[in-house]
Amino acid sequence: MAAVESITVDLPSDIAESVHQAVEAGEYASASEAIGDAVRLWKQHRNAHDDTHGYSIEELRELVREGLESGPSQWDSMAEVKAEARRRFEASAAKVDR
Repeated sequence: MAAVESITVDLPSDIAESVHQAVEAGEYASASEAIGDAVRLWKQHRNAHDDTHGYSIEELRELVREGLESGPSQWDSMAEVKAEARRRFEASAAKVDR
């Protein structure tokens, strides 16, 4: 078993109540176990969604290179990019509905 360290944390009332309810419902043996589970899930999420969003540094470099080589955008603003994305989405959704 791993070494155990005691840490005191302050939780908002609604979160503390959720922890107490989970313990009372028998989902966890103690508040410590519930918080430990939450921290493990946070750690997994954090590791899975790091700053590279699952891409290797080499893949990110390749994507940046492709972007630079593709030249300037045909759209002048982010609003135009979003409008084009909506147009394409709606066109593809219309094809599915047929």
